[in-house]
Amino acid sequence: MRHAKRGRKFGLKRGKRKAFLRNLAGNFVRQERVQTTEARAKELRPLIEKLVTHAKKQDVAALRLLLERLPKAAAFKLYHDIAPRYSSRPGGYVRIVKQVRRRKHDAAQLATIEFVKD
Repeated sequence: MRHAKRGRKFGLKRGKRKAFLRNLAGNFVRQERVQTTEARAKELRPLIEKLVTHAKKQDVAALRLLLERLPKAAAFKLYHDIAPRYSSRPGGYVRIVKQVRRRKHDAAQLATIEFVKD
């Protein structure tokens, strides 16, 4: 039984799952909107929310933390472009919109994850 267990495994071991979420987060930050499955979007949202909160501090430690957790281009975009937009917002930077259609080969529920407009 999985009582008190958080997070989805996506059929991956820890290292591959971590790399998968890092790449998904990097793509999301670069494009600012990604269409993916609902489960992936729900796993990605708390990760991105925490990273934006760190980036809002606008200090060297925050930038280094972003560089650890995201690809370089995505970390710089989040730090310099995206975080200043939300300087006065206390949270809730990301929205998940469920799509009506499902993915063709496995009928997975699709969703779009995007940054909230100011």
